[in-house]
Amino acid sequence: MAIPLQHHRHYGSFNQIQTPSSKSNFRNRTIIYPIICMTQQQSSSNDDGPSEEKFRQQSTGVAPPPAAQFAPLASTFQRRLLTGVASSSLVALGANFAGITSFLLGLAPEAARSLKLDVLYPIQGFSRCKYEEYQGFEFIYPANWVGDQTLLYRAASKLERYLGGSTPTSRNNPRRNINEPVVAFGPPGSSGELNVSVIVSPVPTDFSIEAFGGPKEVGEALIKTITGKRPNVKGTLVQSSSREDSKKNVKYYSLEFQVESPTFQRHNVAVFCATGGRLFTLNAQAPESLWPNIKSDMYRIADSFTLT
Repeated sequence: MAIPLQHHRHYGSFNQIQTPSSKSNFRNRTIIYPIICMTQQQSSSNDDGPSEEKFRQQSTGVAPPPAAQFAPLASTFQRRLLTGVASSSLVALGANFAGITSFLLGLAPEAARSLKLDVLYPIQGFSRCKYEEYQGFEFIYPANWVGDQTLLYRAASKLERYLGGSTPTSRNNPRRNINEPVVAFGPPGSSGELNVSVIVSPVPTDFSIEAFGGPKEVGEALIKTITGKRPNVKGTLVQSSSREDSKKNVKYYSLEFQVESPTFQRHNVAVFCATGGRLFTLNAQAPESLWPNIKSDMYRIADSFTLT
């Protein structure tokens, strides 16, 4: 039985508009209001009669310096300033303004990822895809990548070409292609050659990847499936490994391989696992020419793939 291969493929600005007249009125109110308060405070504190200082001011017509007028309000202004700064900081954190939240979470990336905060905020350049249907799965991907329908359907048709088959459909009851990726991410504006996608395929409930052998045996069988009867397509298994989640009783097979033809050269990292009558396949692919620069990101994507 061949293992199916999946070749997958604002913040709105808040502009506060003030007319010149509104700004002027605001400044006038800001200046006049403290002076009125000062006058009221002085009047209430001297109900028994004008003080010598007040009598001197009235007789000479000389007002105290501005520093003396605003001194009683300094503590109030300072308190309001600190409150405003604190409030704006909370807003900045919640909105990830200028990447502040991502920067702070990046100071403790493992703790932040364990709390799944990278679903909302990128951490060290990676966001998290958390898919809730079926068994559910998650993985991280470069934060500047986006989900795209073009990538999704292009990857599905590419898979069909590789496997040389088609999914039967009924005119009266059309069904979704079971080899169609449920999620796909790639750089914005790209052709789809660089992407990561996940396919969920139905299999017998007792299906087990281990029944086909270890990672190397499965990888070699996969290469044979890719090349098939096409002599102009060459596949090479680079490396294979496995990891196990003892809590969920799930084993993951990771395969790295190359696929070449006269028209393309691609490098892939794929992760397979099966549980509950579902076969999950994550495939991250890149043009061979980009692989040296992107391979560390691809490994991180593959290593992060888990069922939830």
